[in-house]
Amino acid sequence: MAGPVKDREAFQRLSFLYQAAHCVLSQNPENQALARFYCHTEKTIAKRLVLRQDPSVKRTLCRSCSSLLIPGLTCTQRQRRRKGQRWTVQTCLTCQRSQRFLNDPKHLLWGDRPEAQLENQADINPSEPLPNIADLPKENIQTQALNTSE
Repeated sequence: MAGPVKDREAFQRLSFLYQAAHCVLSQNPENQALARFYCHTEKTIAKRLVLRQDPSVKRTLCRSCSSLLIPGLTCTQRQRRRKGQRWTVQTCLTCQRSQRFLNDPKHLLWGDRPEAQLENQADINPSEPLPNIADLPKENIQTQALNTSE
């Protein structure tokens, strides 16, 4: 179970702005300027407070014009093959910037991997404490150095 989230109110504010942008575009697709303002405000707050957003949220925002990328409405989405790999290419209809994402079902983001979770990481404390070099005589240090170099 995760502990308390730092900057909980800031994440709630980011979530509200993201949902507001979606709501504005779903009610009136012509009102892209207001949705872009909400998304730009969201990116600014996240950058100012140094908050990491989920990759699924970052993939739905245009990096250059801060538009909310909804396939068929504000962006085009195509599937491409290149060098034996499948890619999803999103092109923003406002600024024409394109983004490519690897479309591999076996691919996992680092945050989704089991070794990225804190409870699954190995204990980094050694079972025996290392000897303090200042406490050892000089000949022991030299013999230990020779043993480790072999």
